[in-house]
Amino acid sequence: MDVPFVDLKTQYNSIKEEIKKEMDDVLENTEFILGSKVKNFEKKFADYCHKKYAVCVNSGTSALHLALITSGIKKDDEVITVPYTFVATVEAILYTGAKPVFVDIDRNTYNIDPTKIERAITKKTKAILPVHLYGQPADMDPIIEIAEKYNLKIIEDACQAHGAEYKNKKVPVTDLGCFSFYPGKNLGAYGEGGGVVTDNEEIAEKMRSLRNHGQTQRYLHKYLGYNYRMSGLQGAVLRVKLKYLDQWIEMRRKNAMLYNKLLENAEVVIPKELDYVKHVYHLYVVRIDKRDGLRKYLNSKGVATGLHYPLPINLQEPYKKITKNKASYPIAEKSAEKVLSLPMFAELTEEQIRFVAEEIKSFFKKNNG
Repeated sequence: MDVPFVDLKTQYNSIKEEIKKEMDDVLENTEFILGSKVKNFEKKFADYCHKKYAVCVNSGTSALHLALITSGIKKDDEVITVPYTFVATVEAILYTGAKPVFVDIDRNTYNIDPTKIERAITKKTKAILPVHLYGQPADMDPIIEIAEKYNLKIIEDACQAHGAEYKNKKVPVTDLGCFSFYPGKNLGAYGEGGGVVTDNEEIAEKMRSLRNHGQTQRYLHKYLGYNYRMSGLQGAVLRVKLKYLDQWIEMRRKNAMLYNKLLENAEVVIPKELDYVKHVYHLYVVRIDKRDGLRKYLNSKGVATGLHYPLPINLQEPYKKITKNKASYPIAEKSAEKVLSLPMFAELTEEQIRFVAEEIKSFFKKNNG
């Protein structure tokens, strides 16, 4: 049996007619950049996140960059984040001229360990950028407490966490949250896309200007801006798909629970969902000592897997020089050696999940005999 890592075609086929109608509207009205479809999606996504404003841009990376800029982050400031995330989190900090300061992760959730944040704070620290990795929110209450104590901004990287909840509140739970709408995300466009949600009107207005070359009106430029605009086609696609997001999340969660049940006695560490969060399982990640062997074996059986992320950012070539005192982040580094992402998407069937679980057990039986 072939089990893909993700199956975008099945999802597309289920909403094809709605998608075509919306995209045809964009083409007929020639609203190719921003326009009414993007504006409508921004309103609906802000409402979905229980925020007043959403500003859509061309990628999650751009969303992070604008969130940092509008939070006042500038050259030589320090921003605390994790070395275990997609590189865009750190790129965005560096784009502002600021310096990322890494804090190790919690071994159970792979999110930032709040108990290690305070010791990383210096006079130059201006913000904390927690990542809600794999779809599970970071533990935000202690992060908020630290930020208030030291007068720091918080920017939540929710690029993998659309619809995730922390203590019954959708992320972001603070004032700024950044999302990616990359095609493989739980809410994915049919191309690149991103967005920021906030309750701060001033920040939202400045972001709208910055994404469009710093214009406040056509050919009047208040800021040094960027070309970070979302295309009308992506706004149309996302507007349709948002209606189904909660349904798809529940399907993912059901799939994750079945994986958990079937792998309970296998020699893998299954994801730990904290009691006070709602994990949306953008990725279903297990930890295993014989990771590379298992991955090769599953591939031979037609099961596609992923590695998120095989080398922490502090060990990547362009970023080694920014790591303070050649510091080590042992939990991040050890996790990178052992984690494996199993197939996870809303339309994954019970038969496919059972096949993956049985092949994992078969691998250990053959290698432990």
